[in-house]
Amino acid sequence: MEDFSSKEEKFEQWRYKGCDDMDSEKEIVIPAKVEELPKIVSFITEISRATDCSERSINQLMLVVEEIFVNIAEYAYKDKEAVAIIKGKLYGKPPEIELKFIDEGVPYNPLEKDDPDIDAALEDREIGGLGIYLVKKKVDNISYERQGKKNILTIRKKMI
Repeated sequence: MEDFSSKEEKFEQWRYKGCDDMDSEKEIVIPAKVEELPKIVSFITEISRATDCSERSINQLMLVVEEIFVNIAEYAYKDKEAVAIIKGKLYGKPPEIELKFIDEGVPYNPLEKDDPDIDAALEDREIGGLGIYLVKKKVDNISYERQGKKNILTIRKKMI
């Protein structure tokens, strides 16, 4: 198991909490910067170790997590220094993971954007939208809410 206390000392804004119980929630708070992505990968890996799921499920989850976090890091704060919070929880058998991505950036509901026409010729497609389309296809449930100044994007994926 990774030594999170030493990382907490090294990265002031990074925090990890949780316990080994499958129904407990774990949380990471990190600077909303793309270069922080490896910490999130470690965080998700730590949560998924409690499951006996396929490598395919983990890889799909990592693609989804990367897409969502990179969007927060690149667009949520409009060049301001800020943090992102990711909360993770496992449920039941077969295990299902729930991840909440929380930021205090500009209000943005990615689910309001129409899915891209993936059958259109490349030159006829609009730029953007493929990332959230991929996210929607790789998870079992996705929702968005705005609570006060917070964007909260929640995903659930069966880890089979």
